[in-house]
Amino acid sequence: MSGAEYVHDGPGRDGARADGVRGGGPGDSGSRRGGADGDGARPERTLTALPPARGRGFARTWWGQAWLKALEDTALDGGQLRRGRGHARQGAVGAVSVRPGRITAVVRDRDRTPYRSDVLLREFTGAEWDRLLEVVADRSGHIAALLDRDMPPQLAEDAAAAGVELLPGTGDLEPECGCEAWDHCPHTAALCYQLARLLDEDPFLLLLMRGRAEREVLDGLQARSTARAARHVPRAAEDALPPAPEGVPAREAFAAPGPPPLPAPPPAVAAPGRPPALTGGTDPAGGLDVAALEFLAADAAVRAQRLLAEALAPGHAASPVPAALTVWQDTVRLTAAGPPAPVAARLAAACGRDRTDLARAVRAWQHGGAAALTVLEDEWTPDPEALARARLRLAAAWEDDGPAPRLRAAGNRWTVVGAGLQVRYGRDGRWWPYRKERGRWWPAGPAAADPAAALATPGADG
Repeated sequence: MSGAEYVHDGPGRDGARADGVRGGGPGDSGSRRGGADGDGARPERTLTALPPARGRGFARTWWGQAWLKALEDTALDGGQLRRGRGHARQGAVGAVSVRPGRITAVVRDRDRTPYRSDVLLREFTGAEWDRLLEVVADRSGHIAALLDRDMPPQLAEDAAAAGVELLPGTGDLEPECGCEAWDHCPHTAALCYQLARLLDEDPFLLLLMRGRAEREVLDGLQARSTARAARHVPRAAEDALPPAPEGVPAREAFAAPGPPPLPAPPPAVAAPGRPPALTGGTDPAGGLDVAALEFLAADAAVRAQRLLAEALAPGHAASPVPAALTVWQDTVRLTAAGPPAPVAARLAAACGRDRTDLARAVRAWQHGGAAALTVLEDEWTPDPEALARARLRLAAAWEDDGPAPRLRAAGNRWTVVGAGLQVRYGRDGRWWPYRKERGRWWPAGPAAADPAAALATPGADG
C-alpha cells in the first residue's frame, strides 16, 4: 500500500467544501477524542483507496474482526451498517488518512455525493504507552510478531493485564460525518469496514491511531530491550571481557602485503588415467561385482579428464554450472559408455524402461548428451514468439537449395510427409534430426542451427 499526499481545502457555502466534499477539513471541527495537541507535527499515513471487496470478507485476522465487532456493538442501526458494507464493497471509500486519534476518508454515497467521514479513537496517555511497550519488550516473540505484521492474541491479553486495552471496545469508535448523522452512518461504517482490510495487512495502523507511529514504537522497544540486556550482564562478566582491540591506521592497512598469489592451475591431461586392475590372485568378497567396479573406475577417470579440460578452457569461470543428472540420465550415460555385457544387462534391467527405449535414449546421448536426451523425451508446443522464429527458419532453410519438402507440424516436431524423416525444435533453438525405424522415431544425428542442415546429416538422409 503506497502513501499519497492528502490535500484539504477550506469549507464552502452551505456546509460543503470548495471541492464538493460535504464536511470540513481535518481541523474544521473540534476533535472529541484524540487529535493534535498543540502545533507540533503529528505522524500521519495516507493509504491509497482499495479496490472493491466483492466476494470476500472485510477482516481475515482476529484483530481486524475485533475492530469490526467494536463497530457493530457501537452502532444503533443495523441498516446503516448494511449500507456501509455495500459502500465499502463497491469501492466508494477513497484514500484513508490515519493519524493519532482519528481516521479520515472521503466516502461517496450511492448518488456519488462525496462526504468527509471521520472515526475517532482515544489516544493512549504517556503512562499507558510506557506500560504497553514494557509488555511488548518483555517477550521477544511479541516484537518478532509485530515486525512480521502480526499481532498474537497473547500480546493483547498481556496489555490488558497491564491496564491497556489495545483494541477498541463498545462505544470506543466515535463517528463524525459531513452528512451530519449523530450515530454511525453508512459513510463512517464504510470507512470502518475499509480500515479492517488495512489493519489485516498492518497492525501498526492501530498503534498509530493510539498515538505513535511505527518508527517511534520500534525505537521505544529497542531502547527498552537494550536497557534490559545491560541489566542482565553480570559485573564479573563485564570485567572478564577482553579489552577492545586498538584500531589500525588505514595507511598501514593498505601498505600491508596482500594474500599470497593463488597457485598455478594444474597442467592439462591428454588422456584419462588407467584405473588399476582389481582382479588378482584372491577371490573377491561375496556380492562384489569386480567387472562393474572396474568399469565405474574407468568411467570416473574419463569424467575427471573431461572436467579438468573444461575447467582449463577459456571463459570457464563465466559458464553456467550444469544441472546434476537424474538417475535415468546417468543410466543412459553409463550405457552409452560401452560397459561390459553383464554390466549393460544390469543397467537395462534396473532402469525401468524396455530395451528399445533404452537403445533410443543411448543413441540420443551419443549425438548430444543430456540436451539430446531431453529433445527425445520432451514434446512441447513453442509459444507464439518461438513458433514464429521456428517458421522463419524453416521458410529460409531451402531458399537456395530448391523447393522445401512438405512438412506436417505437431508441437515442436516437423515431419517430412512421405519420407520417414523429422526435425525437432529444441528449447535452445537448435534442430535435431530423426528417422523412423521399425515404427518409432530414432535420433539420427547431432543438432544443427539450420533445419535443412539437420535433415541432410548422414544418419537422417539414409
